[in-house]
Amino acid sequence: MGIQNIIMLEQQKISNGANIKLVEWILRVAIAGEFIGHGAFAIQGKKEWIGWFAKFGVSDAGIAAQLLLFVGVIDIALAILILIKPVRLALLWMVLWGFWTALLRPLVGMPVWDFIERWANWGAPLALLLLKGWPTSLKDWFK
Repeated sequence: MGIQNIIMLEQQKISNGANIKLVEWILRVAIAGEFIGHGAFAIQGKKEWIGWFAKFGVSDAGIAAQLLLFVGVIDIALAILILIKPVRLALLWMVLWGFWTALLRPLVGMPVWDFIERWANWGAPLALLLLKGWPTSLKDWFK
């Protein structure tokens, strides 16, 4: 059996509604884990992250810590929401935020590999968003 036949069989399996639900739940748990983990680091005031704020004009460590706390709470709240109901607008935010926070690494002087290594941070929410279907109306963003 060639690789193309194997791929075709796997695609047929995934087209089964039960397997799509399984893939959706795997993505939901993975996304929640990522955002809960990063949210926890933010709430704890990860020192390295607080230092990054200065590179973007927020030199007061106290303000940076407060902003980081806010970001952490938002990350965890979105993670919980995705576990309860994967709302498309929340997923879009997670794609954009995941991309930005990955891109942030080389912008603050870390190697570009730190950006590449974090592609799953925005790729998983994007995959779930596309799996749920791209919204065709404003109302669909809230479903």
